[in-house]
Amino acid sequence: MLIVTMAGNLGKDAEYKETQGGKGLCSFPVAATVGFGDKKTTIWIDVTKWGEGANGLSKHLRKGDKITVTGELSTREHNGKTYLQCRADHVALQGGQKGGTDAPQEPQRSSRQAPVDDLADLDDVPFATNNAIW
Repeated sequence: MLIVTMAGNLGKDAEYKETQGGKGLCSFPVAATVGFGDKKTTIWIDVTKWGEGANGLSKHLRKGDKITVTGELSTREHNGKTYLQCRADHVALQGGQKGGTDAPQEPQRSSRQAPVDDLADLDDVPFATNNAIW
């Protein structure tokens, strides 16, 4: 198992889907920059967040958003090409909630607090000033 943490930009809006068995998932591509100078390049990783939190997550992630993802990295082959994919454990939206609200925001969450996946009502997730974590 290869666990990674990556930061990048969303390549398109996140999509929510359900399997035939009713299990929810949120999927989105992340563009991450690697290298520097003349060697700088962009790699694409297909990210999937399974289970509780997937539907709420899909409502907040939009193309161009800066995010950080932690999860299990793997590859898949299709038509002779190799694709990177990540089964996400945690997704953090950099910069907090979008929408320009003037309402005061909750203080930043500690990494020791329960992950959002364990909360019953994901629509009431508090957004931190700097990061929203799923």
